[in-house]
Amino acid sequence: MSMPPTLPKDASKLEDAIEKWTVPIGNLFVSLFHRIALFGIGAATVWSAGVAFMGMANKGSASIEDLLLLFIYLEIGAMVGIYFKTNHMPVRFLIYVAITAVTRLIIDLVNTKHEADMAILFMGITILVLALANAVVRYASFKYPSKNGISD
Repeated sequence: MSMPPTLPKDASKLEDAIEKWTVPIGNLFVSLFHRIALFGIGAATVWSAGVAFMGMANKGSASIEDLLLLFIYLEIGAMVGIYFKTNHMPVRFLIYVAITAVTRLIIDLVNTKHEADMAILFMGITILVLALANAVVRYASFKYPSKNGISD
């Protein structure tokens, strides 16, 4: 028994029809997930920043670590806003968050130990590496912009 010669062509048509319906539905689910996740991240960021701010208010003062923590929340909020507007993750903001977090750790370490040691040196080197990574990302996004013109 031989197969009709049109069967592979029919299978291709069926596959195209299935793809025509499933790809838009899949894209819709991915887009919905991104939006829900962004609202969740944004809400958690606002909530965490509010709790941190109230802790500072109750304490009666804000230390440099507290202020850097608020900057981290600000940078995360900016990342969420940029992702909402552009659908692109701003990698530079992740680097800024990391630099701010390491700076916060250095200040905390100096405040508790009151002496310089190798850990502080390594954290300083970490900041240097992150700053260089930021420079590379900025240069690459300028020199090789994305297809739609949105740079990172």
